[in-house]
Amino acid sequence: MIEALRRNTPQTTIEILTPDFRGKMHAAVEAIVAAGPDVYNHNLETVPRLYPTIRPGARYYASLRLLEEVKRHNPLIFTKSGIMLGLGEERLEVHQVMDDMRSAGIDFLTMGQYLQPTPKHAKVIDFVTPKAFDAYGAIARAKGFLQVAASPLTRSSYHAGDDFKAMRAAREAQLAKAAARG
Repeated sequence: MIEALRRNTPQTTIEILTPDFRGKMHAAVEAIVAAGPDVYNHNLETVPRLYPTIRPGARYYASLRLLEEVKRHNPLIFTKSGIMLGLGEERLEVHQVMDDMRSAGIDFLTMGQYLQPTPKHAKVIDFVTPKAFDAYGAIARAKGFLQVAASPLTRSSYHAGDDFKAMRAAREAQLAKAAARG
């Protein structure tokens, strides 16, 4: 699909959202990166402590490795990941996830309020205030993310087109700044 879009509408910005490929990551990532999406998204969803209950079939560090693998294949592809808040995570756990994401080279972080989709899903533990989302967003920007979307209503595809333009501009500004230094 990516290759067809590139052939037929080369100006289209392409963002993909993938699973973790459960042990078949290398071949899948290689094929996807070769096709040339602009943004590669894989959501971590929550902090490592909550993975056994919130994402029982997934592994936190496998998801981080997936995004690192994308950067290893092509450092110019923007990587994106998101987490939901309100599942019982602690503030310092969220900060650690941000650090882990930056260590993996993730460019764009989305943070939104978890909302229980059905009674069978995990319950909302707390509703995070807009002020707390603003604080998390400021911390994420200070940690070096090129783009951050953090609000109660933010979702993985939140304002994707506008955010891509801002992220690309932030990278270009970073590169210009580095070139000016030497």
